[in-house]
Amino acid sequence: MYLASWRILAGSMVVLLGGTAGSIGQEWQPDRPINLIVPWGAGGSTDQVTRVTAPILAEALGVDVVVVNQPGASGAIGTQEVLNAAKDGYTWTANAIANNATYSVTGLLEGTDIDDWHIYLSVANVPVVSVPADSEFQDFGQLLEALKTRGNEITVATAGITSSGGTAIAALSDAGTFDYNMITYDGGGPAAIATASGEAMVTTQLAVEQTELIRGGRLRALAVLSAEPLVLEGVDPIPPITQWLPEMELAPDYFGIFIPRGVPDDVVAAVDKVWAEKVMNAEALKTYAETFGAVFAPSYGADAREKAMPVVILEACSSVERGEAVQDPSTIGIDCETRTEVGKS
Repeated sequence: MYLASWRILAGSMVVLLGGTAGSIGQEWQPDRPINLIVPWGAGGSTDQVTRVTAPILAEALGVDVVVVNQPGASGAIGTQEVLNAAKDGYTWTANAIANNATYSVTGLLEGTDIDDWHIYLSVANVPVVSVPADSEFQDFGQLLEALKTRGNEITVATAGITSSGGTAIAALSDAGTFDYNMITYDGGGPAAIATASGEAMVTTQLAVEQTELIRGGRLRALAVLSAEPLVLEGVDPIPPITQWLPEMELAPDYFGIFIPRGVPDDVVAAVDKVWAEKVMNAEALKTYAETFGAVFAPSYGADAREKAMPVVILEACSSVERGEAVQDPSTIGIDCETRTEVGKS
């Protein structure tokens, strides 16, 4: 029964009563609801996994966790709201870590980087190239040829330039040397639905945003941006993009919850404890990942930062190569000549 759906989880803007009976001991005892801002529309990858994770946190902390969708500017508007909020531990955000770490490079937020956040990762996601079920394209090779010859005639639905789908099609364009016409939506879920409805010819959003549409026969998955096939129960394995673009650079895209630096230390200690004791082995997250084609990969603190850096470096440097960077990645401590992390300028 494929969680029939995370839509149940996404059906309400305000969620999650956290009864005190299941609370675990920690010094910080929140005394009012925690606002968790998802800077994307409902139904997308960030929204989905956040609405699976939030009840775990609510139960452990003994307060409501209120999930609020605040989309706009590829996630930058909601993220800025969190940065502007009081640093009292009651306003968090959720996103792909590559977004939070590189918003300043792409000019969507000024002066921010990965170290502005306490990082709590839950899953890794992979983009999938899909087309409507009645598309002329039967495999990625046919689509690639069309992109090379027809370019801007091919419309691609994404959640924005810096979204997972936006960076995926940009990376494909770099590797395959083609142009395209991007159509943007408020989230990955809406972008996938729009493609299934024929509003766009292709989507490159994440597997978790497309799985039900693929299983339901409304989208045809052509390739996964991975070196290995993606296996989803009930459908044929989705072939790896390296079958057509063997030299394409790939890195896992990690998603999670982020708390801004500057909150009290006891807040961080409490959430660290919850993540270690409740999230790291959460069956609900495991089931979600297995069902929708994500990778269950929880971590926090220094370990989470280390896991995140490969995709952060890839996205920051790729934005330079595509001419999209407003700030040089060296301002956030990345040397694109060596593709390594260095001191910040």
